[in-house]
Amino acid sequence: MSFVPAAATVSPADVRLHLIARRELALLDVREEDPYAQAHPLFAANLPLSRLELEVLDRVPRRDTAIVLYDNGEGLAERAAARLADLGYTNVRLLAGGLEGWRAAGYEVFRDVNVPSKAFGELVETEAHTPSLSAPEVKGLLDEQADVVVLDSRRFEEYRTMSIPTGTSVPGAELVLRARTLAPDPATTIIVNCAGRTRSLIGAQSLRNAGVPNPVYALRNGTIGWTLAGFSLEHGQERRFGDVDDTARETARAAARTVAYRAGVRRLPYAARETLEERGRTLYRLDVRTPEEYQAGHLPGFRSAPGGQLVQETDHSAPVRGARIVLFDTLSVRADMSASWLAQMGWEVLVLDDVPATALTATGAWRATLPPLPVVEAIPPAHLARLLAANLPNGGGVTLLDVGPSPAYRRGRVPGARFAIRARLAVDLPAAARDRTIVVTSPDGVAARFAAVDIQALTGRPALVLDGGTAAWTAAGLQLETGEGAYLSAPDDVYRRPYEGTDNAVEAMQAYLDWEYGLVGQLRRDGTHGFFVIPPSRDAHDTPPSLSPHLAHEGHGH
Repeated sequence: MSFVPAAATVSPADVRLHLIARRELALLDVREEDPYAQAHPLFAANLPLSRLELEVLDRVPRRDTAIVLYDNGEGLAERAAARLADLGYTNVRLLAGGLEGWRAAGYEVFRDVNVPSKAFGELVETEAHTPSLSAPEVKGLLDEQADVVVLDSRRFEEYRTMSIPTGTSVPGAELVLRARTLAPDPATTIIVNCAGRTRSLIGAQSLRNAGVPNPVYALRNGTIGWTLAGFSLEHGQERRFGDVDDTARETARAAARTVAYRAGVRRLPYAARETLEERGRTLYRLDVRTPEEYQAGHLPGFRSAPGGQLVQETDHSAPVRGARIVLFDTLSVRADMSASWLAQMGWEVLVLDDVPATALTATGAWRATLPPLPVVEAIPPAHLARLLAANLPNGGGVTLLDVGPSPAYRRGRVPGARFAIRARLAVDLPAAARDRTIVVTSPDGVAARFAAVDIQALTGRPALVLDGGTAAWTAAGLQLETGEGAYLSAPDDVYRRPYEGTDNAVEAMQAYLDWEYGLVGQLRRDGTHGFFVIPPSRDAHDTPPSLSPHLAHEGHGH
């Protein structure tokens, strides 16, 4: 299909053909996360209009990328197209008919978030026959004090919230690097778990693909299955992986490189890194090490994307389907294993090799790339505190809006702040509130600046911004409110995941598992995925082939 720089429409059939052909395309759902999670095409990425300026420059880094926007009739896509044009994007269209147009064309819609990765995980289990044990079986082994280690493949923050008894936090990309150290006896059974299914399956299959000699099983249905079986979880645990010795590291490196080779991953010497830049191609540069390693020193221009979570959240980290991805890891193991999965998911992926330690010149946490921030009047926390103290309940006074994420609003907000979703201010901001002095805040004050511009356009009067946002309020020693507050907008900006937290309804958890089991059938009906699954290695001690420069640089995979 031919894109033109205008908010014209493109048919669902053309979008589908574009995806099947693996030509670059960012199919973006600009609704909030919860409506998006209820129904969307397989490769649609969620980029809400409310957060567009905060995320788009990193998630869609090339300004002439083919972008297709849609909503479900709310008029958000047209507004998003105008904002993208203001940011310099030149190749934007609207999906004809929006979500309903996609449905009317007879195409598949999917529920939940990170669906490409979850559907791929189900396909891996089906094709590779990844072994799993039920919660009662694992509980029995633990009660018998059998020779078993439980490795939790989620992010450490998720593990600390709730975990299987005796489990150790080993986020997915770390498993192949560290499993032989955590279970040095090949007779020890390794159980890999996550909250649901995907990271358990991918983690267990990673160990099998890498030829780890131990018996390896996924915990069937993760902590959800454990809870549904009536077993108790631990909370607040701190067990984390330790260091690995040279022998374990080199064994893991050789095994991971073999897996990557079998999946068709290409390698690129650091000295040839400039050849990655290609006109008309989107390039994602991702560092798959731990956040701590990244902050200590990383390559300039590389974004932190710990490998296990990257495989789980490809639609967030790389929403331009058909783009090129290059991964970096000082030890190569995590990059090779992550790349092996991305390649099987249809990505062109390379691993950057031979990177000198002196090249890791950037430090600190990754920061989002932002457009120039709007010039608005900002007031310091002490000034806002005085305004709020003098606030009048009827007439005059201050209307304080918090346009940050709803979970952050509940965790802590400036007292009296009302939650609002930026994209809905025209509808949700009461007429009476518009006549008062409006002050806007958000966690760091950045989203508030963009919302202040919207409010001025809506009311004809400037809105003030809390300088530095809610974080500055806290830093000034001022108190926060927590818990539920006053909502001008429905807090559907975040989808309530049935596999996170400790207070999910049994019915929701079971429904989620039933949905995951049906994903392979949905993939078959959808027909756009292009996934493949490599079989496990037949020899756990295979040595990787020696790659010729031609193979290393010209490609040899799928």
